[in-house]
Amino acid sequence: MRSDRRQGATVWAASIAFALVVAAGVGACGGGGSDKAAAPRPAPTSTAPPEDLAAQPADFRNLSTMTKVRGFFVDNRLGHLPEALHVANSPEGGVYPVGTILQLVPQEAMVKRAKGWNPTTHDWEFFLMKTSATGTEIVTRGATETVNRFGGNCFGCHAKAQAKFDMVCEHDHGCDPLPVGDDVIRAIQNADPRPH
Repeated sequence: MRSDRRQGATVWAASIAFALVVAAGVGACGGGGSDKAAAPRPAPTSTAPPEDLAAQPADFRNLSTMTKVRGFFVDNRLGHLPEALHVANSPEGGVYPVGTILQLVPQEAMVKRAKGWNPTTHDWEFFLMKTSATGTEIVTRGATETVNRFGGNCFGCHAKAQAKFDMVCEHDHGCDPLPVGDDVIRAIQNADPRPH
């Protein structure tokens, strides 16, 4: 009987020793904790291209489908309309989000492009268009070269806006006055022939 007890004690002691060796090995191989902080992982990088709106004729719809802010109309084809309206309604101005479309009259528009598209125009692209009951046709588009229906350079006028208004003209933003009054502008807006 004593021999069985000694043999059991030896087996038990050997099992404890084996368990300690295994635990030490696991800890040495990184299976356990450490006093050193783990190295930070690099931030994930995106391979997606930056958000942009290279506007097409179908992106320009009847003004009545856009949101009116004072005398002009706002839309955003990339889902950032709340942000665009926040900037449009802020007396402090701000930078419009990519994809914003601003129109005073049906035949002209400005579209906010991706950051870096054209730093000179603060990434605005200007459009001169023809409108009809069938939709919109883009006549010219560009950054500093687009001329409006009154013969004025779009960028030349918008560049005079106070910096805080992101090149958007209104009566008190610093731009030259338009050659027609607000009543004529409203009549042109109301005559937008494009489908609703």
